[in-house]
Amino acid sequence: MKTNNGPATSKIGAHQDLSADGLLRSLRVSFESIDDPFPGEPEIPLADALMSAYAIFSLKAPSLLDFERRKTAEGSNLKSIYGMKAIPCDTQMRTRLDEIDPDSLRPAYKAVFNQAEQEKILENMVFLEGCILISNDGTGYFSSEKLHSPVCLEKKNSKTGQTIYHLQMLGSAIVHPDHKEVIPLPPEPIRKQDGATKNDCERNASRRWLQKFRQDHSELKAIIVEDGLGSNAPHIRDLQEHRCHFILGLKEGDHAYLSACLDKAAAIDETIEFDIPDPKNPKVRHFFRFVNALPLNESNQDILVNTLEYWEVREGAGKYFCWVTDLTITTGNAYQIMRGGRARWKVENETFNTLKNQGYHIEHNYGLGKKNLSMVFVTLMMLAFLVDQILQMSPCSLFSAALKKAGTKKDLWEKARAAFYFFEVASMETIYRLILAGRQKIQSQPIEDSS
Repeated sequence: MKTNNGPATSKIGAHQDLSADGLLRSLRVSFESIDDPFPGEPEIPLADALMSAYAIFSLKAPSLLDFERRKTAEGSNLKSIYGMKAIPCDTQMRTRLDEIDPDSLRPAYKAVFNQAEQEKILENMVFLEGCILISNDGTGYFSSEKLHSPVCLEKKNSKTGQTIYHLQMLGSAIVHPDHKEVIPLPPEPIRKQDGATKNDCERNASRRWLQKFRQDHSELKAIIVEDGLGSNAPHIRDLQEHRCHFILGLKEGDHAYLSACLDKAAAIDETIEFDIPDPKNPKVRHFFRFVNALPLNESNQDILVNTLEYWEVREGAGKYFCWVTDLTITTGNAYQIMRGGRARWKVENETFNTLKNQGYHIEHNYGLGKKNLSMVFVTLMMLAFLVDQILQMSPCSLFSAALKKAGTKKDLWEKARAAFYFFEVASMETIYRLILAGRQKIQSQPIEDSS
């Protein structure tokens, strides 16, 4: 079959480095630098096992079985696009990856991040005082009453009394109120740690995440935005130790001492109150009340926080929010701090929701393993999501044009898989150009009977 891409699609260019193919080359180099825990020269090189697993999430295969069933016939595309030399079967892949420390994949994230930084993509994500905004939150990605591994967390089903085995992670993403795209960072597992008899928790995972984040990005100016679980003294001390600003939610009733201090300040006119109309919707009005330098709680008088209360009022209905921050609040920046606090939801809406409902299948069990397999799969899935997000934000007009032509991300993934399975291609660029070319009329050829 011969297709005609036409002059319109041929003029749409692919960025040399910040294209799908350029980023795949970068990932391949990162994978090849990872120490192989298997001695000698295994039949399947580790980089090929990693690249094969990454291809599952890059192509948005709905299951490992689906990928396994199709990949043998399309082995040439795995080799040409993903740079693989040997293609592992699913058992070989699982065995190889179960021994890998998920943290060994962090340099791959850093490689993609550095390329985005060189192309000045991060400049569009700067939010306030030269800082980027990072939203952190925990989410579950596996739960079963039958299947489990040694690292699974455990809880009791309140109705049946049966043990529920589950796995969670602390997900992180650079967000901005004005941009739908997010830049995911390496997730931190929430699971039973080696030698531990008790469940892990989000607070412990957050402490580990901060240490690793600063190792990867020692000079990056960041504001961490989180829900009310983060507004406690130990966590704030951790944020300060790792040179991170913060905007942390407050749940009503959780901070009685701080609330009393805020009410007292209001009673003696030490708070500042003002309201402004919404710049885009005349039916919405924003009300603010804030005071700086209040003690977080009675036991930690040395931790002073700045407190911002906010009411959104529209046609008689209202919403109330409250945050603590180390940023000095003024009438000039209160609106932006509020927007930063509310942007916390982007890790839920634009990250977790996308991974669960837009073709990434994060809640599908691709394999638990005995050690690290499930988290390696999740980390590779998040890496594929990172690449997709960077491509949306990059100067690579080819990816954006293919997405626009497809209409939705799900349709783009479906069309990309179809092109991958039906055609022998040399690059992702070719696949995107096939999508841009649209449906082609095929001239059928009569089949001659040679009997």
